Amino acid sequence: MTMTAHSSPEPTPTPASPSSGGGDSDDLLELGYDQQLHRSLGKFASFAAGFSFVSILTTIFQLFGLGFGFGGPAFFWTWPVVYGGQFLVALCFAEIAARYPISGAIYQWSRRMGGEVVGWFGGWFMMIAQIVTAAAAAIALQVVLPAVWTGFQIIGDDPTLTSTSGAANAVLLGSVLLVAVTAINCVGVRWMSRVNNIGVTCELVGVTAVVLALFTHAKRGPDVVFDTGLPGQQPGYIWAFIVSGLMAAYVMVGFGSAGELAEETRNPRRVAPRTIRMALTVSAIGGGLMLLGALMAAPTLGDELATGGLPYVLDSVLGGFWGKVLLCDVAVAIFICTLAIQTACSRLMFSMARDGRLPFSSRLAHVNSRTGTPIAPSILIGLLCVATLLVNVGNPAIFATLASVCIILIYLAYLAVTGPMLYRRLQGWPKGTVEVDAEGKKLFGLGRFGIIVNLGAVIYGALMVVNLAWPRTEIFDPAGDMPILRWAGPISIAITVLVGIACYPRGKEHPKPVTPIGRAATSRQTSDIATVD
Repeated sequence: MTMTAHSSPEPTPTPASPSSGGGDSDDLLELGYDQQLHRSLGKFASFAAGFSFVSILTTIFQLFGLGFGFGGPAFFWTWPVVYGGQFLVALCFAEIAARYPISGAIYQWSRRMGGEVVGWFGGWFMMIAQIVTAAAAAIALQVVLPAVWTGFQIIGDDPTLTSTSGAANAVLLGSVLLVAVTAINCVGVRWMSRVNNIGVTCELVGVTAVVLALFTHAKRGPDVVFDTGLPGQQPGYIWAFIVSGLMAAYVMVGFGSAGELAEETRNPRRVAPRTIRMALTVSAIGGGLMLLGALMAAPTLGDELATGGLPYVLDSVLGGFWGKVLLCDVAVAIFICTLAIQTACSRLMFSMARDGRLPFSSRLAHVNSRTGTPIAPSILIGLLCVATLLVNVGNPAIFATLASVCIILIYLAYLAVTGPMLYRRLQGWPKGTVEVDAEGKKLFGLGRFGIIVNLGAVIYGALMVVNLAWPRTEIFDPAGDMPILRWAGPISIAITVLVGIACYPRGKEHPKPVTPIGRAATSRQTSDIATVD
């Protein structure tokens, strides 16, 4: 199907059949793309993609001490606050995922809402962030494996991440993990899905076991969440509370990965919107119970908890043997988290390359006919992640700063979707349209609450970007060795934008131009309702 630039609106996609991959392929063809990736993912696999990216067992295990150290036990309330804001974003994502079930979700959605420049930078921000996030997830093995068995400390004898031997060993373990997940992604989406599904099941069992263990060993009641701790005895607790909220902000991202795998999911226009919301909500519930249980079961609520975090609590509750069993489960969670991030990033890179928007696009857009997988993006991302890991050898503080900054880029990528989406709503979209699938059932939509929800998502996203990028020494340069690192947020954003400007494909017309959503129908509509111009 050929589209003429600047003249023909994007065609109305044929709704996908709930039971047939053929309907999904036809739907994709109507959007201007051939079915190249193998469509084999079901509902659980779609949910697992988002849940494993968030990976509460991995991230809360790592970051509990960060939140508690700044806000005391009352930092717990930052969790529902961040969930509420992110759920507004998830609702917007769910609505547009039903309209555009295409790989490279953030890139594809943002360009359809805001145009080619906004779309390209939305994809660029997300791609850079995912590469750094995958490296950060891989390096977390150093926190877990040497504690399970000292034989995993291959280089030197000090497993601490900030030590010379610990940093080098972390790079070694992380590199092995990245090679493994790259190989799985190259083999095909079926194997990726099987490994991910098994891993997510293990993580769900692990989260349940942790919650039960913590609540059955509680030393205090749930009212502990109203205790502001030592920071609360200082003037201006609200600022400590805002900083402690960075922990939740770091954790609850990546829930939109179901959209990245839309071209490999059966009936994605109905499945992806549901699993996007479910991945975030299940993560929020499980994570909230883990936080509450840890606060109730902690031996003390002092400096030991701030420095030791969740591992300190679990060690006191479970002891040596069961504690190591749980650490093995955390290692599994780290594995599937890294796998999910790399998979999502490879599909994003593939989607941008398929549109000719990246250097070496023809190679990066090639799909292996046997595996139905874009192999080149997976290999390139694996190499870039390993290169990012090497920073940790020279200066762990810089690597930790990079891991923090990449979350800012994720929130900016989200804003590249929700911001233009709000603008389109204010122009009139989608009032006057009723979207249905092949069986006449309504697809997910926000209806008359669309503007309110969308506005809330934009306000929340903008405030969170400011909070994440605020030049705080205690976050970006806790050792005080490199004062410039406190400005890492604004500096990194500026560098990412400048490099993006240099890489942007200027002068190259997009092969599949789109018409703003307010001017083109995006799904079947009832015969008595017209599209708003």
